[in-house]
Amino acid sequence: MNFELNFPQLLRNELFINGEWIAGNDRFPVYNPADQQVIGEIPNASLQQIESAIRSAHMAGENWATRSGMERKKILSKWHDLVIEHEKDLARILTIEQGKPFREALGEIRYGASFIDWFASEAVRNYGDVLMPTRENNRMHVIKQPIGTVAAITPWNFPNAMITRKIAPALAAGCSVVIKPSEETPFSALALAYLAQQAGIPNGVLNVIFNIEPWKVGEVFTTHPLIRKLSFTGSTVVGKWLAERASANLKKISLELGGNAPFIIFEDADLDRAVHGVISSKFRNNGQTCICTNRILVHSLVEREFIHKLKRKMTELTVGSGLERGVDLGPLINIKALGKISEIQKDALEKGATIEQGGQLKKGLFYEPTLLSGGNRSMKCFTDEIFGPIAVTYPFNSDEEALNLANSTDYGLAAYFYTRSIERVHRISEGLEFGMVGVNTAVISDATAPFGGIKNSGQGREGSRYGMDEYLSVKLVALELHPVE
Repeated sequence: MNFELNFPQLLRNELFINGEWIAGNDRFPVYNPADQQVIGEIPNASLQQIESAIRSAHMAGENWATRSGMERKKILSKWHDLVIEHEKDLARILTIEQGKPFREALGEIRYGASFIDWFASEAVRNYGDVLMPTRENNRMHVIKQPIGTVAAITPWNFPNAMITRKIAPALAAGCSVVIKPSEETPFSALALAYLAQQAGIPNGVLNVIFNIEPWKVGEVFTTHPLIRKLSFTGSTVVGKWLAERASANLKKISLELGGNAPFIIFEDADLDRAVHGVISSKFRNNGQTCICTNRILVHSLVEREFIHKLKRKMTELTVGSGLERGVDLGPLINIKALGKISEIQKDALEKGATIEQGGQLKKGLFYEPTLLSGGNRSMKCFTDEIFGPIAVTYPFNSDEEALNLANSTDYGLAAYFYTRSIERVHRISEGLEFGMVGVNTAVISDATAPFGGIKNSGQGREGSRYGMDEYLSVKLVALELHPVE
């Protein structure tokens, strides 16, 4: 593995169970999507090792839950500081295994660290309530307690931030964790676990396992009696499968699933700002994000002007290896992803779309940033999550039509719109059936803000003070006072 790190200890290729680094004979390769070369091998956890990780988490969690919020805060703050101290090494690891440009990877490391920092502070804000009594001798108060052992499954597109967004609130709440990151991007997860260990996370409180048969892990996580909560980020199909099994065992579950984000540009919008928003939203991580712009709805009065401006900006985007200077878009994650967007583009062209920009495979897994116009409801690009660097425009002629187009999806994660009208700001934001709405901005994700969707985009929230509640149970304590004799 040629990662050329300033701190080579960050590069781990073992499982992390009960504070120990465990190598295994059954290993699977990990590829660099930029050149499709093997960059290392990772152990494929056995069912016995998964069981060991869960039991270790359960046992360690009993003590971790009794620690004061201030104790947990200090450890999490130290973890945050170590992540920032090693941010360049972490970004390099992320770029090599995931493909995104180094500058963007560095941004993800800092973004991921912000969740550790935020929830470190939330660890000392786990407030309850004192309830007004209904009877003279009655007293009632509510306390919030850690829910117990947490299982987490995270994707490859944000291999650092998706982990910290789940683990940090769980640890802050007093829960222990078993996490299964994506097998496409294991090294980022293991580097985070190493730094957590250095920060003082007790043995067993955080465990990292991998398995190339994710359905097998999902079955264990959703049926194991010691797992009290499951947090999953991934596809809607898998999320529904997990939810069905978790519900049979009455486990608490939070799901951050697929998206089909509309980006609405009204006739009074600042088109230059709107173009900037589309570029940053559509092409961040090469279009491989759940809140990525999927459908660009443009008022017909400004459609051609907007397309002209967007095409000009798209020509400035550079595609290449994430470690090269000046690169804006890296490779797609794998050949399956390439096949999916190729099929989506072919379908759109067969149904009347026009290529305005790009549309070609450059080499390997590198695909040109592409703009199609003339989109309609019959196309896969309207109904399916593209998850790649293909932008498609759809014309509309009224606010009502725009809302109808935007809401005509089974998904409800993120939506964006640009306008100068205050009246429209309120009416459209309230009318959009999505969990998050960006108005004149494409930046909606922040550690202080609740992240999550409705409909087939999932349930529960991550980040913000609401994110902590996902890992807490509410307990009523009722007391009857007796007269002193």
